[in-house]
Amino acid sequence: MPIDNIYTYSISESEYKYIKLGMRIAVPFGKNKVCTGLAYKLHNNEPSAYQTKDIYQILDEKPIVNQKQIEHWLWVSKYYMCSVGEVMRAALPSAFVIESDTMVQLIDTSQDTSTLTDNQYIVYEALEQSISLSIADISKILGKKNVFTTLNKMIDAKIIALKEEVYEKYKPKIVKYIRLHSKWNIRTDIGAVLGEVADRAVKQKEVVMSYFALNSVSKKPISVKGLSEKSNCSSVIISGLIKKEILETYEIVTDRVVFDGDTYGLSELSKDQSEAFVQIKKEFEQKNICLLHGVTGSGKTEIYCHLIQQCIDSGKQVLFILPEIGVTTHLLSKLQKYFGEYTSVYHSKYSINERVEVWNNVLNKQKKARIIIGTRLSVFLPFDNLGLVIVDEEHDSSHKQIEPSPRFHARDAAIVLASMHGAKTLLGSATPALETYYNASKGKYSLVSLNKRYKGIQLPEVELIDIKQKFRKKEMTNFFSDTLISEIEKTVEKREQVIIFQNKRGYASKIECQTCNNIPYCPSCDVSLTLHKFRKELRCHYCRYRQSVPHKCSACGSAELDSKGVGTEQIEVELKKILPNINIGRMDLDTTKGKYGYQKIFESFIKREIDVLIGTQMVSKGLDFENVSLVGIINADDMLHFQDFRAHERTFDTLVQVAGRSGRFGKRGKVLLQSYNPYHQILQQVTVNDYKTMYEQQLYERKQFAYPPFFRMIKITLKHRNYNVLESAANWLNTSLRNTFNDNVLGPSMPAVSKVRNLHIKYLILKLPNDKALITSKKYILKIKDSFMSISAFRSVKMVIDVDFY
Repeated sequence: MPIDNIYTYSISESEYKYIKLGMRIAVPFGKNKVCTGLAYKLHNNEPSAYQTKDIYQILDEKPIVNQKQIEHWLWVSKYYMCSVGEVMRAALPSAFVIESDTMVQLIDTSQDTSTLTDNQYIVYEALEQSISLSIADISKILGKKNVFTTLNKMIDAKIIALKEEVYEKYKPKIVKYIRLHSKWNIRTDIGAVLGEVADRAVKQKEVVMSYFALNSVSKKPISVKGLSEKSNCSSVIISGLIKKEILETYEIVTDRVVFDGDTYGLSELSKDQSEAFVQIKKEFEQKNICLLHGVTGSGKTEIYCHLIQQCIDSGKQVLFILPEIGVTTHLLSKLQKYFGEYTSVYHSKYSINERVEVWNNVLNKQKKARIIIGTRLSVFLPFDNLGLVIVDEEHDSSHKQIEPSPRFHARDAAIVLASMHGAKTLLGSATPALETYYNASKGKYSLVSLNKRYKGIQLPEVELIDIKQKFRKKEMTNFFSDTLISEIEKTVEKREQVIIFQNKRGYASKIECQTCNNIPYCPSCDVSLTLHKFRKELRCHYCRYRQSVPHKCSACGSAELDSKGVGTEQIEVELKKILPNINIGRMDLDTTKGKYGYQKIFESFIKREIDVLIGTQMVSKGLDFENVSLVGIINADDMLHFQDFRAHERTFDTLVQVAGRSGRFGKRGKVLLQSYNPYHQILQQVTVNDYKTMYEQQLYERKQFAYPPFFRMIKITLKHRNYNVLESAANWLNTSLRNTFNDNVLGPSMPAVSKVRNLHIKYLILKLPNDKALITSKKYILKIKDSFMSISAFRSVKMVIDVDFY
């Protein structure tokens, strides 16, 4: 539960001796609720404010959370101004949270049943046959949803009682294996066993021979399924051999994700990589945090692998954090080739049970969890012997959690985690975040640069295409310039591959009536509906509302509807019309749903089944395709004009990263960047990969206008269904904050999308100078928040505090 307080419960002396910090305990909370609690502290100080309750039951034999973890949770809670309950909810896999079910029990069978109604008598009879029944069971028996009216009268008459029954959600995977019956000697030959099988039982003999064949090839346990497939016989035949005491089954608890492949030695580092590797190790002797600034294709991953090898050789654990699940999938195959079963993956596309197994493996220091590859939530795993933390693509905004709370940044949380373990932290990027590079330039972090691509391959040639001029000369086909189409054709003819980047999914941003200019909007959000032509529907990307594509305008009835804006789906459709003979794939949120969505597209592209891959930001992050020689960027201007002080930095990062997918092996690649304003300073800096100039210009502007890294930013967002209530609340909060922080408060303002899920939105931003104590400022903010929530008119207003917002 998202609560700040820690509660005391009473326990017996034997329980006091048994309970350890980090054990799960089922406790009563409120009137009838049973919740999962974590033991935080054992003490003898009885609280005076409330009467303590007894615990319900102890759920674990040993702790599932360790001391350092809880310390890290408390830091996240304090720094990001959220409750420790919210951190715990984000950290623990949901399968660890027990569920409770209300059970009905018969407590008095001696009462006169003649006074019972028909429904009550049916319940009474059912309970006589069973020890207890759930509410859902009784609902089925009576054939109606609301059964509490019937049950309440029986409770009042003390015929039945309700009891909460708790149960675990996690279920271990149990695999059934087969072996020779225990009566047989290990050295028993196949002839002796076949002698026990009747001559007519041909199928049974095939199973026995298949068993001996499998056993001679490998000493691994033989599963019932494996034996059935090898012998091409059904499980019924195997059951017959079990009855005859020739074979017997046994069960093994196993992980759901198991590596079963070959491993290879680490690749030899180039001269530049070796120098960077040696320098990183040297810097780690002086500082615990190092920034590796290496251009795209410089081979940072190979350096990571050599550092990982040294770390696991010393018996320590490694945490490798990536911004996207897609990059995790791509990197896992590479790391497993080197480290095999030492690697485990932890992210949200894995099932609840799979995440629990990784958690338990890390907790128990299993060999298979020495290297953890994961997204931001992997910082909450129960590490006990962490030696190295690697944050790849550390500049990426995906490292920052937006919703729900805690709104933490994985890079910063990982640095603190590593510090608690006395571990080293390596931050890697071709385009480091300004704040990170600033810290490195000021000596807070050490800095190692890798300025050349692996094997001396040149960075791709970037050509800017003025699409304004192309339209004037009628050299554009929809949104493709003649230059881009020509280069795609040449590249595919050479059997090389192309990536096309457009940072919008769907077919078009909106549809518009040509007669009255009416645009369909989401009924719950202040945003136009995005056209998804493949599914023939309009969708809201904020609340997931959807409707079918209208055939006429809802305002004037006109059938003249036109789409506006370009998404990846439309690029795919139009490119197929222009170049019908090439294979085109698309990678965005719509095509990568499901656990193996990313993997299927990656494998198709790697196997060269796809000539042109169209994608959003997913194609720009750390992917390594050896046959890509051309990257096309449809419109580089879209990202430059966001309402965000980081817009220029992010545009540079994204364009350099996506350009870096080209020409990573062999010859130099090419990037075609279409723009209405090719002379923009950021685009000019992208063409020559001039990070230093971009950094200096952006840093100068940040200092002039008081933005990070010179000031810390805290965003306070207010949400409410009633706009007038929201307006009053925002004005009150603004006045209160200005009394303390003066002109360091911006707002209240409305975001670009000012209503989401029927909640109107306003926000304020606090700029806190680096020389001002952050802890003191946060205390003032929390005091103001408490005063705000004490006003009855504002209690229904939702307040969200986002520290270091992105």
